[in-house]
Amino acid sequence: MERARSFSKSGAIAGKILAFCLVGVILLIWLMNTPPGLLGKADAIGYAVCHRIDLRSFHLGERQLPLCIRCSGMYLGAVLGLVYQALSGRRAAGFAPRRVWLVFGLLAAAFAVDGVNSYLHLFPGAPGLYEPQHWLRLLTGSGMGLAMAAVLYPAFLQTVLRRWDRTPIFSGLRSLTPLLALALALDAIVWTQHPLVLYPLALVSAAGVVLVLTLVYTLVCVMAFRLENRVERLNQLVLPAICGLGLAFLQIGGLDLLRFLFTGSWDGFHIG
Repeated sequence: MERARSFSKSGAIAGKILAFCLVGVILLIWLMNTPPGLLGKADAIGYAVCHRIDLRSFHLGERQLPLCIRCSGMYLGAVLGLVYQALSGRRAAGFAPRRVWLVFGLLAAAFAVDGVNSYLHLFPGAPGLYEPQHWLRLLTGSGMGLAMAAVLYPAFLQTVLRRWDRTPIFSGLRSLTPLLALALALDAIVWTQHPLVLYPLALVSAAGVVLVLTLVYTLVCVMAFRLENRVERLNQLVLPAICGLGLAFLQIGGLDLLRFLFTGSWDGFHIG
């Protein structure tokens, strides 16, 4: 019995070492074949998930940010929502009541309507509901990010943890108000477009892409390794989290490659 346990433990350690090595190789290949510098790497992340249309992005001087305005708002909102829930409830993972989900549903619907309307304006003469505005792109993007985080955070804890608190973080509209106020304040800060604001938030929004993808793929790995509702300590999540990070960068790198082969450039799309 003791020998079997030792063998199992050695196998687990070997598995972690192999996972670290494979993910390290993936990251190294991606880092070596993407634009240099922090913003360059952020550009490559945005390049995989965002159209990066120049006219629909904020700029640092003449330099376009890694994500368009809508995607910047969405991933900043997702990071804000995830951090807020982690600090507010820790293991609280109950789903919110219907009235709260109605708010998140309206935020997601606003994102969809504004996105479709904005897309239609790419085609001259196409019907549109209204003239697209950058502030609406930012506002609806951050709202969608909050909705994404509201689904992802409790779903992650409910799937991973052995013991999780069934109390919802957002028990009613009053408990949701501080998060909405923080999102509006964040949008107002971004809207100043001050370089000292845009530069760090550009990096945070790109990191938000990696965070969201890693959490999703970590869930996939938890289910693949049959670890559902077995995690009691953070170190038990090391292997699925590392694998989740590797899969996230496989997706980012794969989409980067396909887009680069198609366009031959790291630039975003140019219209008008």
